[in-house]
Amino acid sequence: MLQLRPNCECCDRDLPPEARDAMICTFECTFCADCSETRFKGACPNCGGELVRRPIRPADKLKKYPPSQDRIRKPHPECAAA
Repeated sequence: MLQLRPNCECCDRDLPPEARDAMICTFECTFCADCSETRFKGACPNCGGELVRRPIRPADKLKKYPPSQDRIRKPHPECAAA
């Protein structure tokens, strides 16, 4: 089950479960589309894997399978300006 992390770990932008601009890698590192494209050129800075659009969990499933509330930030050099 995807964690659906609530923020971009670079710029800390909110990424609610219905966000169409949330990007993830296979380890669920989560970034906004802007950071993914402009800062990381579509590759996860943690594992080097491809960043792809995070699927949207159907609204009727969010109650049983809620998104994560844990905000994650990592000190990537590319994020210093964010």
